[in-house]
Amino acid sequence: MQKIHIVGLVMIAISVGVLISMMSDVTEYSNFTEAQRSGGRVKAVGKLSKDKPMEYDPQANANYFSFYMKDDEGLEKKVILNQSKPQDFEMSESIVVTGKMKGDSFVADEILLKCPSKYKDEEIYLKKEQQQI
Repeated sequence: MQKIHIVGLVMIAISVGVLISMMSDVTEYSNFTEAQRSGGRVKAVGKLSKDKPMEYDPQANANYFSFYMKDDEGLEKKVILNQSKPQDFEMSESIVVTGKMKGDSFVADEILLKCPSKYKDEEIYLKKEQQQI
């Protein structure tokens, strides 16, 4: 076998390995119940519980932020984010946290916020205008 064939086979093997590792990292959206059951890394979707306290003290620990989130099933859990508090966090419509359940809390290492659309007022105006026609 020539060296070029060996190099080609090694490159194909590496590519397949990379694709498999990337596919295993993709998780589906779930809730706290499924996160507790699986014990693995999941993406939990929910809304901020605004009536519960948030804990963030950047002077004591800038990489610790905790809050309460209610998932789509209505189950409320404490979420511990090992990052700083995201800007405009309280204005988010929906939250997606990626992490694992540890005890009764969800420990997240990634967060994604869905904020209100800046076009929302314009959409409401256009709907009212269409209803008048």
